[in-house]
Amino acid sequence: MHLFRTRLFAAILLLAPLSGYAGLPVAVNGQPLPSLAPMLESTTPAVVNISTITAIRVEEHPLLRDPFFRRFFDLPQQQGKRESQSLGSGVIVDAARGYVLTNHHVIDKADEIRVTLHDGRTLEAELIGADPDTDVAVLQIPAENLQAVRYADSDQLRVGDFVVAIGNPFGLSQTVTSGIVSAMGRSGLGIEGYENFIQTDASINPGNSGGPLVNLNGELVGINTAILAPGGGNVGIGFAIPVNMVRAIMDQIVDYGGVNRGHFGITMQDLTPDLAKALGVGIRQGALVAEVLADSPAEKAGLQVGDVVTKLNGRPIGSGGQLRTQLALLRIGDTVELDILRDSRSRSIRSRIADPYASYQDGAKVSDYFKGALLKDVTDNSSFGRFTGIAVGPVQQDSPAWRTGVREGDVMLEANRQRLAGMAELRKIIRKDGSLSMLRIRRGDRLILLVAR
Repeated sequence: MHLFRTRLFAAILLLAPLSGYAGLPVAVNGQPLPSLAPMLESTTPAVVNISTITAIRVEEHPLLRDPFFRRFFDLPQQQGKRESQSLGSGVIVDAARGYVLTNHHVIDKADEIRVTLHDGRTLEAELIGADPDTDVAVLQIPAENLQAVRYADSDQLRVGDFVVAIGNPFGLSQTVTSGIVSAMGRSGLGIEGYENFIQTDASINPGNSGGPLVNLNGELVGINTAILAPGGGNVGIGFAIPVNMVRAIMDQIVDYGGVNRGHFGITMQDLTPDLAKALGVGIRQGALVAEVLADSPAEKAGLQVGDVVTKLNGRPIGSGGQLRTQLALLRIGDTVELDILRDSRSRSIRSRIADPYASYQDGAKVSDYFKGALLKDVTDNSSFGRFTGIAVGPVQQDSPAWRTGVREGDVMLEANRQRLAGMAELRKIIRKDGSLSMLRIRRGDRLILLVAR
């Protein structure tokens, strides 16, 4: 440590005299040196610091929960909670309405969200909505003297383009790093549910999450979201969500408070060279259809297992992950036009994104226990598996159904220890027993028991 300080001090002594007599020239051969400063001066006012406060319940020893024990030892009445704080970044995208984009993981479970602007103002933010599957969240702050960033078209971004990341790494406000686009369309990283990342070597560190990735015109090309850091720090591999994808998610969040994903009905995988050879197709990239669900829009349109999708609505498809992500961005009712290869012949298939809950019914029609949820009978030949029961659709938070314990994606198999064949049977069981005491459900790959409340 002493040696380091000595060398650092010597370096400062050597550099100090030079700073008084010489500096970088402002021009070479009459031409000004390139600088990002003018672009940043117009862009950084749109970048914000986001801080959150989350109340976390602390588990106490059972004795500490005993009022007699507390009184005997004269212990204070503790709340059993502590506050957790986190920091991240965001970017103003609509000055007139006060909309701020950030990552879902920055504000997840936050009880309070505060936004600090470039000019030092700190404002309380309202969460408009978020989508955990793409890690996008939309906040709203009072629209007073705000400046928004301009959008770019991230589809036009190319590997090698220069980009700049702006944010608040480690709590250091308004930090700027630069680099290039290292790759496009990164997926399969296991970071989010739907992945189509821009990869960049611009330094991105903890605290940069939710901040903007901009081009040299100061236009937003992506939202910084993650880093690959085997050693815990930046190694020049950062990921940003493309702005075109973010805008599609934001539009739904603003309209609905969340994302209403539709249903198309296929499972896809990447087309590998071996699969391409076996199928006799002369291309190296695409999405191979591995499964077509019964009675789905895909089946009704004529899509078959073994088809290779090369384009979706005119946009090239290079992998199964890319097709999955692009389908997830479409709204219910949107047109789906697929260019496919089947038996080495080109075909075009046209369909629409369906409402996945169109056939579900209001749970209140079954019982007050399920008010606030959508339910559907599950038959042996359904996509849920070879068993019968009741599938649970969206569940409103804090509704009677929520308090009963069911969640979206559950399948109810038994009620009060009796096998369920459908909603009619569940209605009879509750009417006969006078109440609902226990449910056996399938949640993902697990079977669990719920005690109805």
